[in-house]
Amino acid sequence: MTIYALSSAPGRAGIAVIRISGRASRKTLYALCNGRLPAPRVSSFRRLRHPTSREMLDEAMVLWLPGPANFTGEDMAELYVHGGRAVVTAVMNALADVGLRLAEPGEFTRRAFGNGKLDLTEAEGLADLINADTEIQRRQALAQHSGAMRARYEKWRRTLLKAMAYVEASLDFSDEADIADGAFKEAVPEARLLAAELERALADGRRGEILREGISVAIVGEPNVGKSSLLNALAGREAAIVYDEPGTTRDVIEVSLDLDGYPFVLRDTAGIREAASPVEQEGVRRALAAAEAADVVLAMVDGSCGDAGALPAEGEAGGTPSGEGIAAAVTSSSGVKLIVVNKVDLAPPPAPGSFGPEAIYISAKTCLGLDALKAALVRFASESYGSGEAPTITRVRHRQEIGRARAALVAFLDGAEAGEAPELAAEHLREAADALGRLTGRLDVEDVLGQIFGEFCVGK
Repeated sequence: MTIYALSSAPGRAGIAVIRISGRASRKTLYALCNGRLPAPRVSSFRRLRHPTSREMLDEAMVLWLPGPANFTGEDMAELYVHGGRAVVTAVMNALADVGLRLAEPGEFTRRAFGNGKLDLTEAEGLADLINADTEIQRRQALAQHSGAMRARYEKWRRTLLKAMAYVEASLDFSDEADIADGAFKEAVPEARLLAAELERALADGRRGEILREGISVAIVGEPNVGKSSLLNALAGREAAIVYDEPGTTRDVIEVSLDLDGYPFVLRDTAGIREAASPVEQEGVRRALAAAEAADVVLAMVDGSCGDAGALPAEGEAGGTPSGEGIAAAVTSSSGVKLIVVNKVDLAPPPAPGSFGPEAIYISAKTCLGLDALKAALVRFASESYGSGEAPTITRVRHRQEIGRARAALVAFLDGAEAGEAPELAAEHLREAADALGRLTGRLDVEDVLGQIFGEFCVGK
C-alpha cells in the first residue's frame, strides 16, 4: 500500500516536507499537480490541487523520485509545502481521500531495509543520527549509518564462512579420512581467530552504548554540600531546588549536558547521612545506587571548613557516618572518581593536598573552578570513549548476538579438541553464523524489527 507522512518536524515552520512512497506515488503526484508530472529528480514548482475536488491546496516545490534509485527503493514523491498547520492538514487529508495510508513510525526506513537499500545496523545508525544531541553522538551515528559496522560484521562473517566451508568439506569427503581430517583441522585456526576478535570487541568497556545513551555522572555528598547548586551551575538553569534545609533533594534529578561534544547525564542525589524518615532513607538508597551505576562519581565535600570535610581514605576508619557512607559509595562504583571541593569562596584556600592530589576546587555559587571541572570530565570522556568515529558496539542487541556467536565458536573449538563428530561441530558454526546474520538482518529477524523501527519518527 502507498503510504504518506509528514517528514519534517510538526508545528509551524517556513516549509513542511510530506513524503509519499509506494506504487500509487506517480498517480497521486500526477493528480496533485493537475496532470503536470515533474521530471524525475528535478525540484519543480507546482500548484497543488485536491485530486478529486480540484480545490487548490497550496503552491509547493515537488520532487518525483521513481524507484529503485531512492531511499525506500519504491516509487516516491516529496512535497515541500508551506509549513502552516492548516496547509499541512489539507494536503495530508487529500492524500488520505485518495486511499493512501498514514505511515507507521519508521515505516519508510523499514521499506528501505526490506528492499535491500540498507541493513539493520545502518537503519539503527540512521535512528541514532536523528536522535543525536551532541557532536560525538552525531559522529558515531554517522559512522554506523555509513556502513562502518556492516563492514566489520561482514569481515567476521567471511571468516566464519571460511571455517564452515572447511567443516562442510570434511563432511563431503567423510569416506576419505585424510582429506576429511585435513579439511576439518583447517577450520580450527579460522574459528579461533574469529573467537578472539569477538572477545576483543566485547571487551570495549561499552563505550559505544555509553556514548549513545550519555555518560552517567552521579553527584554525591552530605546534605547541603552544594550538589543541587552544582547541577544547576553546570546545566545553566534552575533544574533542582536549592534550599538551606537538609534533605531537600529526595529523588534523583537528571539533566543532560553537552560538554565539548560529549553527552553527559548528570544525576543530583539525596544527601548521604543517617536518615531519620523512611522517605529520606529511600532517597539515600537511591543516591548510593546511582553512584554504584555511574560512569563518573563526583564526590562533593565542603571546603569552607578546611580539611575537616575530607573523606576518609579507602579502608580507613573514622570520620562522620555520612562521610564514611560517601566514601563507601565512591568505592563501590566501578566508574572514575573525582573529589570536588565546594564553597572555596567562603574560606581561605585549603592546604595543598588536603583533599587529595587530584581534587578540583570550585564554588558552585560563583562558578569558580567550573571550567576545570568540565575540562576534567571532557578529558575522562576523550580518554575512555574516543571520538566516536571508530566502529563500536552501540546496542545491547549487538552485544548479545556477538556474545552468542562467540559462545558457539568456543563450543566448536572445545568440541574439536575433544574429538567431537564433524556433524555436531558444524552445528556450532551454524549457530555462530545465525547470530552474526541477525546483526545485519541477513536472517529472519522479524522479532526485532518492530523494536528497531519503532524508534523512528513517523515520517522516517
